Amino acid sequence: MNEELKKRILSSILLFPIIMFIIINGSIIFNLFLIICLSIILYEWYLMSKKKKYCYLGIIFLIFSFYTIYKIYNLNNDYLTFLFILLICISTDIGGYVFGKLFKGPKLTYISPNKTYFGVIGGYILSFMFLTILFQFSSLFLNKIDFTISTYIKIFLISTVSQIGDILISYFKRMSNIKDTGNIIPGHGGLLDRADGMIFAFPFSYLILLTNFKLF
Repeated sequence: MNEELKKRILSSILLFPIIMFIIINGSIIFNLFLIICLSIILYEWYLMSKKKKYCYLGIIFLIFSFYTIYKIYNLNNDYLTFLFILLICISTDIGGYVFGKLFKGPKLTYISPNKTYFGVIGGYILSFMFLTILFQFSSLFLNKIDFTISTYIKIFLISTVSQIGDILISYFKRMSNIKDTGNIIPGHGGLLDRADGMIFAFPFSYLILLTNFKLF
């Protein structure tokens, strides 16, 4: 196990319970956390793209993306929908990384050399498995959540948008000749590096919700 992977695992283990605590413990703490994250991501984006024509367009999109995160989290005073989307993004990212490292295989695109077809498939597999197991387990404490074909289609779509977001941010990093947007998270890089899929998945999910479709 290389040093970078060790840092990646350790920082993930430390961050996950902190983030879960923030999500579960009410809107004031979460909204403050959201403002801090947005400020860091806007700063990273600006440093990366300040000499590019699309810099301010990206800033507008990032603000809109965080607005949709805020709206989804505060939807019916129930953080489950927010958690549903967040965990799809996280499990997609982990599945893509693990399957890509284990099975390697042909590259998906030159834009992101670490992306492979096996990684994409792994992202889908882990998001399906993780969400199914987690929400079935949570039914012991909460109202039972029935996973239908429609639910799995939505998981697939959100996972797809998350992976597209990952590739798009990789494209912008490539345009700026950088590997990471920052170094705030050991083993992961910048906050934008970790949130790349989420900043696209949440606006997409918000549009689904605006059409009065439930995610689960």
